[in-house]
Amino acid sequence: MQQEALQTLKRVYGYDSFRKGQSDIIDGLLTGKDTLAILPTGGGKSICYQIPAMLLPGTSIIVSPLISLMKDQVDALNRLGVPAAFLNSSLDAAAYREVVRQTSQGAYKLLYVAPERLDSGMFESLSSQMHIPLIAIDEAHCVSQWGHDFRPSYRQLAGWIGRLENRPPVAAFTATATPEVSEDIAAMLGLHDPNIFVTGFARTNLTLSVVTGTDKRKFLRDFVQQRPDQSGIVYTATRKEAEEVCDDLSRLGIAVGKYHGGLNDDDRADAQERFRFDENRVMVATNAFGMGIDKPNVRYVIHWQMPGDVESYYQEAGRAGRDGEESECVLLFEPQDVQVQRFLIDRGTGDPDRKTIQLNKLYTMMHYSRTEKCLLQYIVRYFGEADVPECGKCSNCMDVSAMVDVTEDARKALSCVGRLKGRFGISMAAKVLKGSREKRILEFGFDRLSTYGLMRQWTERDISDLMYFLVAEGYLRISEGEYPTVSLTAEALPVLEGSIQVKRRQSAAAKRRESAGSALPAANAPLFEALREWRRETAAREKVPPFMLFFDAALREIADRQPVNSEQLLAVKGIGAAKVSKYGHDVIAIVRQFKQDGAQGSRNANGDGGSEERNGADGQTDDYPASAPGASGRSSEAELPGQSGAASPSGGEDLARLDGLSSHMQTLTLFAEGRTLAEIASLRGMSRVTIENHLLRCGEEGEELPWSDFIPPQHEALIVETIARVGAEKLKPIKEALPEDVDYFAIKAAIVKHRLSTAGE
Repeated sequence: MQQEALQTLKRVYGYDSFRKGQSDIIDGLLTGKDTLAILPTGGGKSICYQIPAMLLPGTSIIVSPLISLMKDQVDALNRLGVPAAFLNSSLDAAAYREVVRQTSQGAYKLLYVAPERLDSGMFESLSSQMHIPLIAIDEAHCVSQWGHDFRPSYRQLAGWIGRLENRPPVAAFTATATPEVSEDIAAMLGLHDPNIFVTGFARTNLTLSVVTGTDKRKFLRDFVQQRPDQSGIVYTATRKEAEEVCDDLSRLGIAVGKYHGGLNDDDRADAQERFRFDENRVMVATNAFGMGIDKPNVRYVIHWQMPGDVESYYQEAGRAGRDGEESECVLLFEPQDVQVQRFLIDRGTGDPDRKTIQLNKLYTMMHYSRTEKCLLQYIVRYFGEADVPECGKCSNCMDVSAMVDVTEDARKALSCVGRLKGRFGISMAAKVLKGSREKRILEFGFDRLSTYGLMRQWTERDISDLMYFLVAEGYLRISEGEYPTVSLTAEALPVLEGSIQVKRRQSAAAKRRESAGSALPAANAPLFEALREWRRETAAREKVPPFMLFFDAALREIADRQPVNSEQLLAVKGIGAAKVSKYGHDVIAIVRQFKQDGAQGSRNANGDGGSEERNGADGQTDDYPASAPGASGRSSEAELPGQSGAASPSGGEDLARLDGLSSHMQTLTLFAEGRTLAEIASLRGMSRVTIENHLLRCGEEGEELPWSDFIPPQHEALIVETIARVGAEKLKPIKEALPEDVDYFAIKAAIVKHRLSTAGE
């Protein structure tokens, strides 16, 4: 069955191998084992139940609370040739009955169902007629009151499953579950001796940052304006702030939408669709938005305030980079955020036990916002995963500010907490250290403590901030409950005894993440832009979001590999037989047009009017025309000096040692070894234009390059001046305004070196 699953993965989804954990999960389900699988957002949960559903006889039931996700997944499956449907409140009575009728006749391999529908008489009758080989429960953390998104409707699932005449294997999936939530899920769903898989919580393509002590509005404006072609989400804690932030960005001319519970259903649906179809590139929303949004090309998520718990934060932040591309997650933190979240918890309808759980989670989230340790490490350890190395790229890992010795200040704070004997909170301790004359301080006699007024020169806020830092570092602990108190931990004793030092970053009180633009590589290649334009036009005709055709990563790989036949296109990650059959004709035609134009540009530059073969690297061709549908008007941008070359037959061993490096870094390695661009192009079987773009991408990522080899020193100032005057959007007008011996590569190199274009152009 494992081989069958692998073949299905390639045929349907276009992937050659499973991600970590997927194969084991699928094997267990195919052999009839109950399963609890915890995979990070974007970790490929849906494939884990979709492939078994395709291979097992009958119709598998997928329980999901997310109407939008059901629709996305059903649409995507049907486009891939897999029969699927859903039953939820978005269907009218006639459509609902039709899905029920088709299901009873075995028309579908997967049926998505909202949990509220399971107890209806119609569904009870339907399930008795079905052969159900598998039940998959998505967002399974909703069954646990220890989870961050408890939903009472999930509590009925175990009873419904138990009433089935032939109980099938049950699989529960979630992206965010602590060990105690995992145990609760297994118990509440009545899983039978389940296989438990935790594939790792580390999303290594995400760059996490915490920003404090800055003008949030200016930061957000600059951040968004520096990423004009990128899609992003801004989360706010309240509806009012969502409205204000949206209006602020809209005044800058940014295509932005808003989503919160105060809008009517039609407005929310319209905002969501505009975002999914890339009509609005930024969404400002409360946490009412996003759960189940399967939009893979979100490049950044910004939290305007701190969320109420780590699970919510990581789930929301995890909506960035679902396609595996590098993405950014920024938390704009201010101490008053804690009070906003406490207000929301106090105003909630949960019982006292539930509120206590929420408060404890809030304090853990607060520690994340204040810690100076690796942010990714902090999150994965919260979820019970140890031995994860520092990410090396979060705002804490990248902070090069000096560490200062705060041992004496820490001892004063710890000593004060010790004298309060764990009966009071941080606010009271800060007042004592400040030397406050408040009535309560005097009534309790705290003005007679030896620590009274020891930090009189500090503000109460700064004292509190130091104490929260000591909590985050493990020297203090905050109790559970509505009125938390602070007390010493065992780690505080060596500090009080003077045997260890406490160090803190000098900038900790105003940690900033200044951004001079996106660290992501700009997609400057004209072929990539032509493919994106074709995707946009085709998606508009088919009335689907662009990502449903191809992810950006797939288009980037097509632009890199430049396939000229179906077999080569199938080798691109994420492209299966169904997509090649439907779109291969157009895609290959665009690639061929680009290669033809590039070769023509090269011949023109060299005065060579000779002919050139347009065969692929393997000499094979398909019966596709060279004209590129949807690419007219863009080929002129491809007039770059370039030449195509076949891979050197003796280069296999030379390239094998570079396995494991990304494509552009392989090019940089060969270039650093002294090979010319023409030699690298020939060795790698790529056009010279592609090799040039590889080096430019390395430059964008901060790699050292010999710019004077690419940009004629005598013309550099003129090139920069011309770009500033003409604009960097189109290369041809720049080329026409410069001396003839300045080629396109020199212009692009100047743009990258001097950062003259915004990210993503």
